[in-house]
Amino acid sequence: MTQKRQILITGTTKGLGDKLARHFLDEGDIVFGCARSPTDLTHDNYHHFCLDVTDAKGIKEVFFRIRQDFGRLDALINNVGIASMNAFALTPLETARKIMEVNYFGTFSCSQRAIGLLRKSKAPRIINLSTVAVPLNLEGEAAYAASKSAVETLTRIMAKELGGFGITCNAVGPSPIATDLIKGVGEEKIQKLIQAQAIKRMATPQDVINVVEFFLRPESGMITGQTIYLGGIS
Repeated sequence: MTQKRQILITGTTKGLGDKLARHFLDEGDIVFGCARSPTDLTHDNYHHFCLDVTDAKGIKEVFFRIRQDFGRLDALINNVGIASMNAFALTPLETARKIMEVNYFGTFSCSQRAIGLLRKSKAPRIINLSTVAVPLNLEGEAAYAASKSAVETLTRIMAKELGGFGITCNAVGPSPIATDLIKGVGEEKIQKLIQAQAIKRMATPQDVINVVEFFLRPESGMITGQTIYLGGIS
């Protein structure tokens, strides 16, 4: 009998994180989800933690509980992220600092804590969420794109340092998806971004899930340090 995958996903109460959690539950996996607020997702194989990824003590407690009750992780998906679309000259320093705290340091801290549990897996994976805002150098997204650029650099360096443990580290860079993350972005700007892509449409959660599943496959054990952007860049 195939062993169930045990997957931790950050930011599972809405948007892409919720869709990822439900997908893996449908696949028969055991899913650990976390977010700052409770969830309405109920499933025998779903375990939710109320966690702010900027809280190092809280992160430590979550991984301790997973280790104590389940013994290992097969994958960590660092999905949680925040954005604030604004001109660089008008972006408050505190806003930029908060974006970096959540998007970069949250990914850093969760990945660091996950290493011990991932080493117990036969096919351990870390998958980080980036964005096409990085290669497109999008105006109005300096703080957000910079935080995700840092995540991509972290991904490449983790891939080198953790490769000896068999842990692969990759990233997915979605093009715009209709989630809360972009609800404050004007339609004109969204359309301009889509026109910069080779495939001129909005992405869907399933597009991201497809790439995530590719990275998770046991056969993808030689693929690490990569970022796959959706939609292409023309």
